[in-house]
Order: sequence, then structure tokens, then C-alpha cells
Amino acid sequence: MTTTSEIQTPLPQPEVPARGPALRTLRAVAVPAQLALVVCLFSGVPVPDAVVLGGKPLLLVLLGAEVYVWLRLRRLGLSRRQALARLVPERVARSVAHEARILASLVRWIARRPHGVGEADGVFPHARDQAAMMYGLTFVCVAETVALSFLLSRWPVVHAVLLVVDVYTVLFVLGMHAAAVTRPHVLAGGVLRVRQPAHVDIRIPVALIASVRRESLFTHTKKDGELNLPIGSQTSLALELTEPVNAPKLLGAPRPVRVVRLHADDPKSLYDAVSRARTTPAPAPQDAD
Repeated sequence: MTTTSEIQTPLPQPEVPARGPALRTLRAVAVPAQLALVVCLFSGVPVPDAVVLGGKPLLLVLLGAEVYVWLRLRRLGLSRRQALARLVPERVARSVAHEARILASLVRWIARRPHGVGEADGVFPHARDQAAMMYGLTFVCVAETVALSFLLSRWPVVHAVLLVVDVYTVLFVLGMHAAAVTRPHVLAGGVLRVRQPAHVDIRIPVALIASVRRESLFTHTKKDGELNLPIGSQTSLALELTEPVNAPKLLGAPRPVRVVRLHADDPKSLYDAVSRARTTPAPAPQDAD
């Protein structure tokens, strides 16, 4: 559990900056150049052999510089996670991790392997009421992709770029629904794990739940200290906590909340499970022999 005071605790900083001007300049040149080269190659634009051959050493130099900085940070005593946080801006890392979770959810959905449900006391799906909307949105995206393919056939470069964007958009929309399906709410070990697609995942100790009530709402006003997690614009349960827990925003900004509203396909089952967990006494410690 992360409390409000822990949110403001600074992470240890290395004595030497992780990203100097040379590395920043190299990134600013190498990354856009590689993206432009990939777009040109996929779209059929002629690219001189010298440019293709020159792009490979530039990419190798960039990767070598990143590895050098990584090893240097590790020698300073930072953990892998801390070194990654210094090497990659937090917002970029969180954004990439979010995209990866969405795409991984597609694989889990196909394989029928929900995430984080091992040894759970209760699993509570919450994606049913958004399925029709997500499938409809997917159909619209597919129709748009087909239409643009015909309209832009005379401009192969634009067509290739937008085709990649449109296909990724279709996968993203399906992945959002897949994340909701494969990441249900979970009650395990006295902790309620509340989730919404791939961007919200908070653990609430049952001992901190002051009250739980069934409450169907279709409109939600943003307020400080409250977290609304609607599915299909609806929440069906409200949790009030005795002290705030941290529900970080997508890019990592802290957000302490004391009221959490969420939805479940079967809100009564979730309500009953949380109520039982709140009233179940903790096991008494055994005396040592």
C-alpha cells in the first residue's frame, strides 16, 4: 500500500546525470532519421544505398551509448528499475508500458489466460457492458481503413503511413477491450485489486475499506480524492476508505483517493465478497513452541 506521505518520497539520484548533451543530440538525430528511413522503405520511396548503410552505424552508435550509460548507472549502485527510470523519461516509459500491456492483452484474450487471478479468493469480470460499444468502434475503424485505402491509392507514401496508423488503431481498440476482459477485479489475501483496462491497477487492503455500498451511477463529476472507473458510462459500487491510497495517473502523477467507484458484471457478488472479507476476523497469531 502506498500512502500520501510515501508518494512524495524522492527516489535516490545518481551523482552523474544520465543524459548528457551528447546523448541527447544523438537521440534527436538518430531516432527521427531511423523512423523516416523505415517509412520510406515501407512506402517504396527510393533510398540511396549510402543512406541505408549509414543508418545502421548510427543506430549501433546510439545503442552502444545507451548500453554504456546503463552500465555506468548500474555501477553507481542503482537497481535495474532505477537505472531505467534515469535512462528513459518516466512519461515515455509509462506510455510504452501501457501500449505493451494493451497488445499483450490481445494475446491473453486469444489464449483465454486472465492476468493476476492466480490463488484469488474471488474474480469479478467487468467488461461485459462495454462489449457492444467496443465492437462497434472496431467496425468503424475497419471501415475507415478500407475507405482510406481506396481514396489514397494514388499517393503510396501517405497511403502506407496511414495504413500502419489505421491498423494499429484497430488493434489498439480491440486491445483496450481485451485488457478489460483479461484484467478483472480480484480479491485475494485481504486485498482488493481494482482495475480498468490497462491503465488503472490499484490494490486496496480490505482493512482500509470503511464502507461498501451498491450505487448505480451513469454520470460522474470529477472531484479531488475520488476515483471513478465507469464501464459503459456506469459504476455500480462505491468504496469509502479510512485513509487515501495512491491511484497514479497514466503518466505517473500521484493521485491519492479515498472514494473509489467501480463496476462489475455481477455487482452483488463483488459487494458480498467485500462485505464478507471486511467482517472476517484476522487469524490469531500462533504461540511459538
